[in-house]
Amino acid sequence: MLMYVRDVLTEPWIRALKGDPLPWLLETDTPAVRHLALRWLLDEPADAPRVRRARAAAMRTDPIAATLAAQHEDGHWVRPGAGYGPKYTGTVWSLMFLDQLGADGRDRRIRRACAYVLEHTQAPSGGFGWNGTNSNVVHCLHGNLLSALIGFGWLTDERVTAAVEWQARAITGEGIGTWYASATTGPGFECRINGRLPCAWGAIKALRGLARIPPRRRTRLVRRAIDQGVEFLFSCDPATAEYPTDSRVSPNWFKLGFPSGYVADVLQDLEVLVDLGHSKDPRLANAIELVLSKQDDQGRWRNDLGYRQKTWVPFEPSPSRSKWVTLRACRVLRAAL
Repeated sequence: MLMYVRDVLTEPWIRALKGDPLPWLLETDTPAVRHLALRWLLDEPADAPRVRRARAAAMRTDPIAATLAAQHEDGHWVRPGAGYGPKYTGTVWSLMFLDQLGADGRDRRIRRACAYVLEHTQAPSGGFGWNGTNSNVVHCLHGNLLSALIGFGWLTDERVTAAVEWQARAITGEGIGTWYASATTGPGFECRINGRLPCAWGAIKALRGLARIPPRRRTRLVRRAIDQGVEFLFSCDPATAEYPTDSRVSPNWFKLGFPSGYVADVLQDLEVLVDLGHSKDPRLANAIELVLSKQDDQGRWRNDLGYRQKTWVPFEPSPSRSKWVTLRACRVLRAAL
């Protein structure tokens, strides 16, 4: 505790808050939050004793335990097949949320789920779609699943390699022979769901997946795709989210939430740009101020989009003070400030 007081309380990101949320995030009664707070905010290695204990406790505790308890023996949730439905308890959602909760990829149930998705959700092109066909591959679903699979340790699997290749080529347009009117309609994040305009939600999810690849293992194609994606995310002020749309800026951009499905918020925009090495870019300033403005008088954030009645169990007891959103905000602020 003395080390914590000396080394952490003097950090600029803590001083920018109205209160210190770290003791709250490190409470043992929410081990999944504690596990990631130790890793992200205190830089403890994955094999540190208290990190291992927190991770093991998280696997025995809801919401991870309840999600895994609902899994069928062959690795799927609810019903067999591509796993998009039902929202938000089907196979792809359960796997994506387990990744966001910091579940242990070495667990046999997680490995079964990853293998099931690769067998049933991946299209021949290498992309992930809502029914496992090329015509229904979308950046948001693909990026979320790619992020989960890489996070769970499957980067060297040839099927994940194919998924990385699809993601990069779908961004740059290199080597993509056919685009599909029902989903990804062209390069640069074009999407039919967004009126065939480049979709910022899709871009954020796609880059989340590519950002999980260690920098030294990124091919030149992947680096070009990342550069193009970053340029797109910086094409407007992230605080305004005035990206191309066929309707209006979604109010969900400004609702900080957890977990994250296909919806992206301004904080996730920041998370991706920070993960890709742009934490000190001055173009993030307004978005950082926006995130800071949403904290309460104790340096905590609420969950404005929590899927509370839609997941296997609620991810936290109350949306008014959210450990998960607070953890997300602190991770970004620590990097940016």
